[in-house]
Amino acid sequence: MAIADDIILLDQKMNELISRYEKYFIGLEKREPLQLLGEVEKLVRRYSGVPINNTMYKHRFTMLVARLNTYREHWNRILKLMEEGRYSRDRFISNLHLRQKDKPGSVEPDIPQASSAEADLNRLVHEFREARKACSLPEDKITRELLAATIERQRPALAAKLGTENFVFRVVIEDGKPKLKAGLRKH
Repeated sequence: MAIADDIILLDQKMNELISRYEKYFIGLEKREPLQLLGEVEKLVRRYSGVPINNTMYKHRFTMLVARLNTYREHWNRILKLMEEGRYSRDRFISNLHLRQKDKPGSVEPDIPQASSAEADLNRLVHEFREARKACSLPEDKITRELLAATIERQRPALAAKLGTENFVFRVVIEDGKPKLKAGLRKH
């Protein structure tokens, strides 16, 4: 293959590699994409000692190699944090999985329907505190009353916007900060 074709191939494989690593860090892929990383590194090694006469191709190749090195440092830093158990997104997700595993065994069948709103509020308070902890924000100021007041303030506007009172709140992290989001109740 010519250098032009290899640079296009390298660019495509780099984009796929970045996407696969992000999926791996989120937890959608079970294994690190080492085979694809090896293919990308092989393409880089193929042209690292070879002089490239065309300035455009030389510049593009250099930029792709620099991009790969930057991402590789980023990935290695995240992998190290994951090994040490300090990766915040990984901890947050694992805490969610642990709570979901514990839920079915701890739910009692004789719970009255009136306390389901209380249980939802308790769940939200717990998840909001955990999300703030995962984002390295203080969680001691989050009280049950504060969250209940916030939800009650938002309820009329959300009912008008969604067209129903049948919605449920969930905790999401956006821009490094936990937020309450409302969505339609599934059942």
